[in-house]
Amino acid sequence: MKKILVIGKRGFIGNNLAKYLKQTYSLKHIGYKDLKKHKSQLNSFDFIINTSTNKNYIKKKYNEKFDNDLKIANLITNKKIIYIFLSTRKVYPSKINLYENNKLSPKSNYSRNKLITEKKLAKIIERNLTILRVSNIIGERNLTKKIHHTFVDIFFENIKKGFIIDNGNAFKDFLSIDKFCQIIKKILQKKLLGTYNVSIGQKVYLNDLINWLNKFNKKEIKKIKIIKKKNDSFFLNNKKLMNKIRIRNSLTELKLYCLKLSKKKFD
Repeated sequence: MKKILVIGKRGFIGNNLAKYLKQTYSLKHIGYKDLKKHKSQLNSFDFIINTSTNKNYIKKKYNEKFDNDLKIANLITNKKIIYIFLSTRKVYPSKINLYENNKLSPKSNYSRNKLITEKKLAKIIERNLTILRVSNIIGERNLTKKIHHTFVDIFFENIKKGFIIDNGNAFKDFLSIDKFCQIIKKILQKKLLGTYNVSIGQKVYLNDLINWLNKFNKKEIKKIKIIKKKNDSFFLNNKKLMNKIRIRNSLTELKLYCLKLSKKKFD
């Protein structure tokens, strides 16, 4: 049985991923702060997935002391370990149908830092590296530490204030946390290496997503129109990954997940 190490205990992705994967694999789930205590065991795993991050890595210019992934990679001496790095779709510009080999154009410190880490890991780990450029993930985050402020966070904060945003024809690319976990499981099964977009791979209109999430809310809500100066709509092309793992990844599934989340929150 494959042995998996998931690092990051206080975050949304780490907790969901560990809960899902432990049903199939021999899995150890630790916090990044506990890494030193488990240093002697680090090289006994088949896969290492880091979901932890540092708020300075997100907000500030690149500095190696804030790069958790680089620090972990430098502790790996077993050349057979596959390291799965969770990068971001934000390394790309806001365009449609973005492939892995498209021009990269990170605009924030966070996305620039992720790209720097991608390059550094490629030098350290060489062949046994999987880079996943992950799109927006939808899921319930109430009980987890929030360093990132996601679309779902903003939606529920606005609901508490009694309004939702009318986003016009704006669209982005989303993925449920359930589907993300399924994708990771398939990547582990097939021992995929390389760089892949992880997304639904099509336009998800923000107003549709908001309507699904708000479906079971019985309170009267105002709709506020916001005029944006720039168009930041985008979606990734996910065919490279989907052709490898062959699982269903549809807009209908995303809608059903959002409706289930809405029912849990409001009904």
